Amino acid sequence: MGIALLIIYLLAINVAAYTTMGSDKKKARNHEYRISERTLWLLAFFGGATGGYIGMKHFRHKTNHVSFKRGFPILMIIQLWMIAYWILR
Repeated sequence: MGIALLIIYLLAINVAAYTTMGSDKKKARNHEYRISERTLWLLAFFGGATGGYIGMKHFRHKTNHVSFKRGFPILMIIQLWMIAYWILR
């Protein structure tokens, strides 16, 4: 039951991070009020780094920001390592 809930949570947070990255890109193009970088980082920090990174690449959003370009992949690797450790222990 615990692993199933973890998988559901991770899918949801990663879909949220991906779609939020796309939404912010759309808002940027339309010169609308933007989603804060803090929100993007919080989604990534709480498990959505993979979805955020894929969204960043797919939507070509925040790719010139060094903190995103380097931080999201590092956070993604740490999270994937933690998940693998938790599942395989």
